[in-house]
Amino acid sequence: MVTGPTGAGKSDLALAIARAYGAIVVSMDAMQVYRGFDIGTAKVPVADRDPGQGGVVHRCIDVVEWNEAWSAADFSAEVERAGAAAPVVICGGTTFYLRAWREGLVDAPPVDLEVRARFEALEDPHAALVAVDPVLAARLHPNDRMRLVRGLEYHAQTGTPLSAAHAADTREARPCTVIALDRDDLYDRLDARVVAMMDAGYLDEVRGLLDRGVPRGARPMQTLGYKHLAAHIEGECSQDEAIRLTQRDTRHFARRQRGFLRSKLIAPSVDPWPAVRAAWGGTG
Repeated sequence: MVTGPTGAGKSDLALAIARAYGAIVVSMDAMQVYRGFDIGTAKVPVADRDPGQGGVVHRCIDVVEWNEAWSAADFSAEVERAGAAAPVVICGGTTFYLRAWREGLVDAPPVDLEVRARFEALEDPHAALVAVDPVLAARLHPNDRMRLVRGLEYHAQTGTPLSAAHAADTREARPCTVIALDRDDLYDRLDARVVAMMDAGYLDEVRGLLDRGVPRGARPMQTLGYKHLAAHIEGECSQDEAIRLTQRDTRHFARRQRGFLRSKLIAPSVDPWPAVRAAWGGTG
């Protein structure tokens, strides 16, 4: 598994490992599953996903529309399917998916899109979660909307707090080699990446999604820059302000990812290849 904060170089390393060992890459990114959300989610270029163009097979990219359900359970199932066909490199920074695959998921009802939409529309899902599951709410950042909504969904569907289900789950973590990447200049690189995304057509991508009828309240439209660029398109802020807010939110997101890795005692690798060779063998 290759993980770490956004912008640390995970995709490039996973691609190199997959090429060296004939592996499949499974994206561990909760937003890359959505079709049409390309530039803002930093998807791997299409050529790198096409074996006919020298790329390797990637799973969990472009699999659902904005209004279709996708969950950590779907991700975990896709890892298992990919592993039945070839060696697998899991790559991404969605910490909820990392925890779900390594530590397992509590039993839960299937996703109900109407229930999810109701909670996604809340202005302050963190306050709502405090009322029904204060233990889980205390663990989550108020901006971690995906996990906040999941906690609300679980309570609404089962009548019990998700934190209680987690506490009752005593399964051992699944063994796997975890390689974490990071960079001292990460925040500067993230700021520059947002500018590069704008040059690549990020604003046009968001405008096209809105023109297609994707609502601003849709889950993928609530992430990082999409919501700020949508606000700019609809006249609520300047383009410069939208860029500034996107850069700010991206840095904050990377900081939370770093915090999660530290909490799991996963240290960044200066040179990941010794760990790769120890896990996979050969000279890679």
